Amino acid sequence: MPSKYIVRNFTENSYCYVFNQGVERRDIFLEDKDYRFFQTYLFIYLKPLKVVLEKHPDLPIRLHSKNLSSEVELVAYCLMPNSFHLLLKQKTKYGISKLMKQITNAYTLFFNQKNKRSGSLMQGRFKAVGVTDDNLLIQILRYIHLKPVAAGITSDLESYQWSSYADYMGKENELPCSKEKMLSYFKSIGDFEKFHTDQADYSKELEKIKHLTIEG
Repeated sequence: MPSKYIVRNFTENSYCYVFNQGVERRDIFLEDKDYRFFQTYLFIYLKPLKVVLEKHPDLPIRLHSKNLSSEVELVAYCLMPNSFHLLLKQKTKYGISKLMKQITNAYTLFFNQKNKRSGSLMQGRFKAVGVTDDNLLIQILRYIHLKPVAAGITSDLESYQWSSYADYMGKENELPCSKEKMLSYFKSIGDFEKFHTDQADYSKELEKIKHLTIEG
């Protein structure tokens, strides 16, 4: 049964945790090229068009009009073999819905053509949890960043290149996020890092977060 916290009617200037996974929980990222495609299109859709064109001067004209940098901000993300997890700030009423339609369609087309398959790739429509509480906001930030550790993929968060954690730690990242608000909750980068490595506190908060989602 879907969580009662799954929302569709997003409000302006609100934060949402957005996620989806492969149909039948199958992997949707099979190689580095797949992760990079998803990252690149998030960059194209969510960074100011001027910045996008500096990095991608040959960007097709058809993609210029799909830029949503005035409608949605990317706060954090993590791409896992069978799922993606985004923390977004919506600036306009339909920003997140537009973004998810664009990124899902673009990636599904890419994946299906590359792997000679057809049909749906994702498990239905995306899921979104509205976040209005500051404490829950940083708990979800940590939850997203710790995904690869919890799954046993890596024990070194900074080395996982398909997440925003390294960006928050000041390392160069292919997909920079809007970090100012999240970092303002911590006195230093050291405190931010400790927050992510405090397993006792994380375990305590984890069940609260799972209750908000249907990830289980």
